[in-house]
Amino acid sequence: MKVLITGGAGFLGARLARTLLARGTLAGRPIDRLILADRVAPDRALLADPRVSVDVGDLLERIPSLLRERPEGVFHLASAVSGECEADFDLGMRSNLDTTRALLDACRAAGNSPRLVFASSVAVFGSDPAIALPPVVRDDTLPTPQSSYGIQKFVCEQLIADYTRKGFLDGRAARLMTVSVRPGRPNAAASGFLSGVIREPLAGLPANCPVPLDTAVALASPASTIDGLIAVFEASREAFGGRTAMNLPALTVTVRQMIEALREVGGEAAVSKLTFEPDADVARIVGGWPSRFETRRACALGLKADESFVAIVHQYVRDNPEAVTVPVVQAQTRHPR
Repeated sequence: MKVLITGGAGFLGARLARTLLARGTLAGRPIDRLILADRVAPDRALLADPRVSVDVGDLLERIPSLLRERPEGVFHLASAVSGECEADFDLGMRSNLDTTRALLDACRAAGNSPRLVFASSVAVFGSDPAIALPPVVRDDTLPTPQSSYGIQKFVCEQLIADYTRKGFLDGRAARLMTVSVRPGRPNAAASGFLSGVIREPLAGLPANCPVPLDTAVALASPASTIDGLIAVFEASREAFGGRTAMNLPALTVTVRQMIEALREVGGEAAVSKLTFEPDADVARIVGGWPSRFETRRACALGLKADESFVAIVHQYVRDNPEAVTVPVVQAQTRHPR
């Protein structure tokens, strides 16, 4: 099986690639070739695997040549992030909408009806003056995005549904929760602080929390997010249930609870690195996203929310020991009763 990952050098793309290579199969078929497309090359460890090939360059320009490879599976993760799309409307439209439309057209032209998983976002939901956001978002809640990023994601969901209806491809859109804790450098996403307030203090670096501590958010760990993407790909058409995008499971926490988890794992040495200077724009964007979800469709695929945010922080520490400089409290092993 030949699989293409757009955004393959990014955090989620690279983690997905490593997971697929370790599994060796996808939807019961061996992975013979994994194509990673991005603006930069992935890390050397991925390049060392003979199944991996890399395509570096502007995705919108590279799409025709990528799809001439006729991959049977596509994970479309490449995207401009929320803050970038608000600051630069043209960048968001080109990176998110134009590129996705070009990718769908190339899949259609390839003629082999590839299976495509699109990484959509919780940002498709918001509180519209005509339709208030309900306290709990369910599978049938109407998306009313309130940002350019959310609108671009929702438009792409609808395009994928129609290309699937026409038989051009087998598309599935998965709405990702905010992924925390992301390793690496901060990005321009409005939600970036939801990783930064954990990642930087654990590295002994300062970080700012720009929103009120009682702000509730919907999160998923990196591992749970990758599990969700793979489960959506491997689901039968009947199990996925129609062509409407699927909300992946979410852990609901407040920013205060996140900081308490940081204290439990990294102690006062970590928490002392935090400042609390408000940013009205970030608070408006993040505060407009839903924080509570009921995800029966995703649960029917065997997916579930993370156990706790403390467990998510411990996952980050295990996965990125080189990035943690403060002493941490080791996770307690839980024994069955």
